[in-house]
Amino acid sequence: MTDPAFPISPLLPQIRDSLAAHPRLVLEAPPGAGKTTQVPLALLDAPWLAGRRIVMLEPRRVAARSAALFMARQLDEPVGETVGYRIRFENKTSARTRIEVVTEGILTRLIQDDPMLESVGALLFDEFHERHLAGDLGLALALDVQAQVRDDLRIVAMSATLDGERLAGFLEAPRLS
Repeated sequence: MTDPAFPISPLLPQIRDSLAAHPRLVLEAPPGAGKTTQVPLALLDAPWLAGRRIVMLEPRRVAARSAALFMARQLDEPVGETVGYRIRFENKTSARTRIEVVTEGILTRLIQDDPMLESVGALLFDEFHERHLAGDLGLALALDVQAQVRDDLRIVAMSATLDGERLAGFLEAPRLS
């Protein structure tokens, strides 16, 4: 499912193990390492997902569409099957979609429509260093949901250029790089 040619590949078992033991994770890896396209695929069969979706925040529309397309190709499927995306004015998801790549406005609306995030097993914040109000709000709301009612919700902040140690301290999360 994942591509061993990506630099992130040796870290994928550690990422899975860390999320099996902890509800939060900070992941640092250089640009092009495969964070965006390999981590969600590596988590698809995680038992703690319990049939729920992985939602990945991708700040830019073009990147959201491209990431979903690349992951779907790795699975040899069309976009909208296992992997889909939702951006403004475009929805390529189905009832079978297990990895959904969304932009900030879509994440905000998703949290408004499903405040307990009952259908979500993991929230991945990609390009976390590109801090925007909507992304920070999404993280704050997800942390609140996790603390109050969904201790099974996994939250991952991923970045290439982040003060990971400081963020890991704030999130009380392990840090992998």
